[in-house]
Amino acid sequence: MLKVRSALSLIQSQKATLSLATQKRWQTNVATAEAREDSEWLQAKPFEQIPRANMWALSMKMSMPGGKYKNMELMEMFEAMRQDYGDIFFIPGIMGKPPFLSTHNPQDFEVVFRNEGVWPNRPGNYTLLYHREEYRKDFYNGVMGIIPTQGKTWGDFRTVVNPVLMQPKNVRLYYKKMSQVNQEFVRRIIELRDPVTLEAPDDFIDTINRWTLESVSVVALDKQLGLLKDSNKESEALKLFHYLDEFFIVSADLEIKPSPWRYFKTPKLKRLMATLDGIQEVTLAYVDEAIERLDKEAKEGVVRPENEQSVLEKLLKVDRKVATVMAMDMLMAGVDTTSSTFTALMLCLAKNPEKQAKLREEVMKVLPNKDSEFTEDSMKNVPYLRACIKESQRVHPLIVGNARVLSRDAVLSGYQVPAGTYVSIVPLNAMTRDEYFPQASEFLPERWLRSPKDSESKCPANDLKSKNPFVFLPFGFGPRMCVGKRIVEMELELGTARLIRNFNVEFNYPTENAFRSALINLPNIPLKFKFSDIPN
Repeated sequence: MLKVRSALSLIQSQKATLSLATQKRWQTNVATAEAREDSEWLQAKPFEQIPRANMWALSMKMSMPGGKYKNMELMEMFEAMRQDYGDIFFIPGIMGKPPFLSTHNPQDFEVVFRNEGVWPNRPGNYTLLYHREEYRKDFYNGVMGIIPTQGKTWGDFRTVVNPVLMQPKNVRLYYKKMSQVNQEFVRRIIELRDPVTLEAPDDFIDTINRWTLESVSVVALDKQLGLLKDSNKESEALKLFHYLDEFFIVSADLEIKPSPWRYFKTPKLKRLMATLDGIQEVTLAYVDEAIERLDKEAKEGVVRPENEQSVLEKLLKVDRKVATVMAMDMLMAGVDTTSSTFTALMLCLAKNPEKQAKLREEVMKVLPNKDSEFTEDSMKNVPYLRACIKESQRVHPLIVGNARVLSRDAVLSGYQVPAGTYVSIVPLNAMTRDEYFPQASEFLPERWLRSPKDSESKCPANDLKSKNPFVFLPFGFGPRMCVGKRIVEMELELGTARLIRNFNVEFNYPTENAFRSALINLPNIPLKFKFSDIPN
């Protein structure tokens, strides 16, 4: 309804330039839209009639020994709750957590995103906010980054970093450096794999983490850390990997399950604060070293053209604290998330050799030789690579869902939901249903390709696409879309292309329970990929 009123205001300001007939026509259209919204609201069932969980019963199911949800992982728990309460239900606030509405209905997703407001409020990350706003406020001093903040605080920070991180031309600067990192990744795999079986060791996730941290460091710090080739630099990286795993696992318990941490410092909260201190210490050391190097270059008169300056260098010109916190957040958010996404893609390709072969045909055109360099022009022509990445994100989603606070009244699943309601959007069930993704159980990258109009395929890609674009949003939506989206996409595209050009990838083990749910899904099985050399 606010949307309609905004339209009316616009009409009034433009009346002088419109003909009388046009005015009447516009007024009629707006009046019709307003009546339609009012009618939908009036016909909807009251908010109080939404199925809801009992606070005490839910607390016992989640936290008491023998409770139905107590030992479930997040994805399993959300699906069990959907089966217990339906596709839409209300969960009361427990131990200081705000109450929220959970919807699994894809028809609601667009309504929620369309009513998120100018500064979308994305609930969650309360423990991270506590660490930055209270526990270590002396360091952050009000500059808390974009992950845990809301409102104008979030908007101001995002306004500074968006032009640097979201513009394609700024990401393209890193093609050559990323290519070097990926070459080192290939060499590391050759060194680590068993000479007889050609399989990676059980702890191969550690090598993947090194690759992702090395890749994001190229962007965040304008420097390679040497993690894929210099054993002397392993200790700090290993500490960071441990801290990040701890963060995603422990914070999931504190953020989602009942916990009195808001009232007193529980052992888990103390454990998480120590973990976040560790992440801050390691990432800040990397950032400080990079800033010191840039300061030294500046004193020596080293001046790089605008188009060759790193993300860190550009942000330092705007604000030193913003640059520091953003670089730390990139290191913090860019390792486990990308590692899990990459693992999902490799498992899908390994278990679908015909798709991998098709991808390799495309990659061979971009990288005719194993040591060929990536170019901006060549990477424009890899639609199947991008399709494989997207399809793997559907098959193995990184997160359970998304959340918003409604900025205006809305109708969800036929119920009146007032402004200010916290809404959790959970697309997991929809992403595995043929109703939304035909042949949903299959890994079909073709569903993300554009079908030629004259296609004679028995199952053209257009028939495989979701009919609801809001079901699958791996990087989020709107103003709060992931600020690192372009960097992650480049990292995955270049890294995957290099590996598929060098190796045939197999995985000769079961993939059930391949991931465990924390705040994100983390690899849960030994990643003993078999890497067989591809002829040059």
